[in-house]
Amino acid sequence: MARTVPSLPPLSPHSHSKLSCNRHSLTQYSSTNIKEQGSQPLSQETVKELIKQSQEAKKHAYCRYSKFRVGAALLTNENRVFTGCNVENACYNLGICAERTAIAKAVSEGYITFKAIAIASDVSEKFITPCGGCRQFMREFGSDWDVYLSKPDGSCLKMTVDELLPVSFGPEDLYMEKVFDIDNKY
Repeated sequence: MARTVPSLPPLSPHSHSKLSCNRHSLTQYSSTNIKEQGSQPLSQETVKELIKQSQEAKKHAYCRYSKFRVGAALLTNENRVFTGCNVENACYNLGICAERTAIAKAVSEGYITFKAIAIASDVSEKFITPCGGCRQFMREFGSDWDVYLSKPDGSCLKMTVDELLPVSFGPEDLYMEKVFDIDNKY
């Protein structure tokens, strides 16, 4: 018996332009700089700019299936901002969230220490939160950096990675003393 698959609207020409491999445009939108001092708490101006950039990144979301747009703007310790959006796939588990997109962009350019990330969606009733997978992905790069959960009106809730993923597992746990005298049949 044939299964009916719902038809999806074709990609708009606007969407295709976002997927092009033009090196110049990728570099142009790859990152920006924010003027911020040291490791002090972020200024209100910086937080607003980070949220604005996450809202802009959300506009590029490729979410043909869920129709749930998410954008992220990641601030490195060097004051560079990398943005990301969610990218879905017909094979659902191959999609990637906005937070992981932004982090992967930063890491691919040599940045592995972060001050903050802002996350935006179209949900207005509550602040958008990262999924469990993104929380663990962020934790890979430390637990003491800020996560700004926002609403479309620009309001936000500040948390840390540690608050979002308490009692977490991180890279340092791999070096803890282990018991090796356990009989393992497999």
